Amino acid sequence: MGSGPDDKDDKKERGIRALNQEFRRYEQVRKDQAYGLSEVPERDEFDDEFRIQTCDMGLWFQGGDQGRRQFAQQLGEALEGIGFAILTGHRVKPQVHRQARAKIVEFFETTTPGQRNCYVAQRHGSVNQGYFPMKETTIIHPDLVEGWVFCRRAFRMEEGQELNESSFWPAPGFEATFREVCLAQEKLILPVMQSILTYLGCDPGLYDKKLTGTNFGFRLNYYPPVAEGQAVPAGGRMLGHEDVDLFTFLPAPTQEGLQVLNRTNMKWVRLDAPPGSIILNTGDYMQRISNDRLPSTTHRVSQPREGATLRKPRVSFPMAIYVWEDEILEVLPGLGEPRYEPISAIKFHTAITSKYYGDDYAVDK
Repeated sequence: MGSGPDDKDDKKERGIRALNQEFRRYEQVRKDQAYGLSEVPERDEFDDEFRIQTCDMGLWFQGGDQGRRQFAQQLGEALEGIGFAILTGHRVKPQVHRQARAKIVEFFETTTPGQRNCYVAQRHGSVNQGYFPMKETTIIHPDLVEGWVFCRRAFRMEEGQELNESSFWPAPGFEATFREVCLAQEKLILPVMQSILTYLGCDPGLYDKKLTGTNFGFRLNYYPPVAEGQAVPAGGRMLGHEDVDLFTFLPAPTQEGLQVLNRTNMKWVRLDAPPGSIILNTGDYMQRISNDRLPSTTHRVSQPREGATLRKPRVSFPMAIYVWEDEILEVLPGLGEPRYEPISAIKFHTAITSKYYGDDYAVDK
């Protein structure tokens, strides 16, 4: 990654105090908001009045043309307003997400550090895929989470597809459970994208081909419990950041911690989504192609306020939706004078994420 261990440790130590604007040169879309990568209780302010909008996908699935227009309007307004929405009526069975939560705990608590370290993350196309040890999610902040990213190529997504599981998975028995989540949520990609395009006044089918069988990053996050009597580590659980993708599906967490930055007042919103819902947020790809109309919104995972919650592991499993690395990102038609030039997905993606992985992560093509 172009830097040694001492340099990385120094960057992480600075990252606890750093502002996002210190890394502005890596961004490929406009981001004027300034915030600390870590929580700072004496500085942070909270917006306890704002509510993330709930959007009923049942309108899309069952409401005919009128229902689809209504859902598109709900979703578009939520995303244009703050970049986050809560999806209900999405048809993903609750047990799919329940099984995944239990399997994440099993995954991290039964595999050994030696097994996991054999799969330390490496770039595959645009995406850094593999295992991220504790405090190693990025080189700029010591996140208090173990993570693992699996791209489409790590799953047997198509019938009859051959897959060497040991190339991606440290132990048998996990791929099938998490594949079920990916397959279920994959069915939401086109409805969401078509609704966004409808809201923006574009052809709703414009991205159908690009997003059929597209790449994604399915991330397992395991936040270990803090032992009784152990001091709560400084720095928050996951740094403030924006997603790089078109949009992300996040099944509603069972523990508090997810916070969203309301850019209108620069206060944090504690996002408490109802059980069984899916949180949706837009990322940098979407901000780029929407000509800044749909923002890539800052969010983070904070320490829980209740001490008892700290004694339990926290898990989450966001699914980031990308286009394949050879696709071109360009501003959608009809959205005014383009603020951005067309750019390959791999150049766009790796230029941004090199702030996390090192300057030589970027691919200039």
